[in-house]
Amino acid sequence: MRSIQKYTIKESREFKNQLLQWSRQFEEVLWLDSNSYTQQYSSYDAILAVDAFTLIRTDYYNGFDALKEYQEQTNDWIFGYLSYDLKNNTENLKSENEDYLDFPDLYFFQPKKIFLLKEDVVEMHYLRMVDDELQDDYELIQTLSPVIKTSNEENPCGKVKISLRMTKDVYKNKVRQFLAHIQRGDIYEANFCQEFYAKDSCIAPLETYVHLNQISRPPFATFFRMNGHYLLSASPERYLKKEGTKIISQPIKGTAKRSLDVEEDEALRHKLSNDPKERSENIMIVDLVRNDLSKTSKKGTVSVEELCKVYSFKQVHQMISTITSEVEQTTGPVDVIRTTFPMGSMTGAPKISAMEIIENLEISKRGLYSGAVGYFTPDGDFDFNVVIRSILYNEDTQYISYTVGGAITAKSDPDMEYEECLIKAKAMREVLEGI
Repeated sequence: MRSIQKYTIKESREFKNQLLQWSRQFEEVLWLDSNSYTQQYSSYDAILAVDAFTLIRTDYYNGFDALKEYQEQTNDWIFGYLSYDLKNNTENLKSENEDYLDFPDLYFFQPKKIFLLKEDVVEMHYLRMVDDELQDDYELIQTLSPVIKTSNEENPCGKVKISLRMTKDVYKNKVRQFLAHIQRGDIYEANFCQEFYAKDSCIAPLETYVHLNQISRPPFATFFRMNGHYLLSASPERYLKKEGTKIISQPIKGTAKRSLDVEEDEALRHKLSNDPKERSENIMIVDLVRNDLSKTSKKGTVSVEELCKVYSFKQVHQMISTITSEVEQTTGPVDVIRTTFPMGSMTGAPKISAMEIIENLEISKRGLYSGAVGYFTPDGDFDFNVVIRSILYNEDTQYISYTVGGAITAKSDPDMEYEECLIKAKAMREVLEGI
């Protein structure tokens, strides 16, 4: 079905930029970059998929059934996303908050051309209908500039001005409402998010992504284009991965800022590692993920490989746990996702109650934010990130958005939660406003 050709590349970072330059010509683009971050269960350093041969786009109604049928029928590589609002397909829930971005709830495409990068080798997987272009494409890519400008000085729309969807006082009042739900026993924890946005504004999507990635260098960076809809993501978090019969989930809960001073930075990392509030947040989500994975796992195979381990990224320290399970060979990949979606780190515990309260207290529809982007392989394996630390852009309506949030628990302080949101928003704001 696909012709495969391997090449040795000299400078992987330069070749990545050349690939991104080359991808500008396509209406459908998905770029995934690990930024050479050393981590467990990494399959590729980067992947580029372009030019849809077939695709599926739909709303949440029967979304997972439609995806399962598409994945099984193509029996090929497919790339795309699951929006947060697919929760309405798995539970009796609704999404009635205002949608300013207008992305479909689910979108996947079967690309004509795929590039898989690992160390100094690139594999090009081309559908047979275009495999006569394989050699020419490789030679053309190498002639392109390896430098992508990241300055906003030439932005034709002028400076982007970010607005708040809710004021600090409104945010703090809503945190207190979450705390009241916790005190009543409705929930133990919930992920509460707020949106920052700019109307009648435009950006250069690829250049903005490159700038965001340079600031953050996360292991699950993403540039996605679907015609005039864009996702520019500096996500540090994996949602779910399938390798054969092994399932891996790596939720993040617990955040601390970084410092340029080495001793202070180590103190911040150590404080996060031992913070009882942050650890309790993480452990609650680990329990939720264990429960989700048990729905498809072989009996007794759900295991916590890492608990509350602190990893350091350019912008923040994060507390990450790794939970794994084994499934039967006959278990469908989409069924594993269906029974764990949305991810526990972006919902809360108990999961359904948390999602109901989130819908009532948040103002904007989440859409792709806190959903997942990734791919399925022809063998039925998959890998998906969590869409956080991301800029969403509708070029047609000139609307730019980024959303940040955090876990509210019984020990949460409204002022501290707001400060954590600002830490998480720092990179996106810097890229958009140039501060």
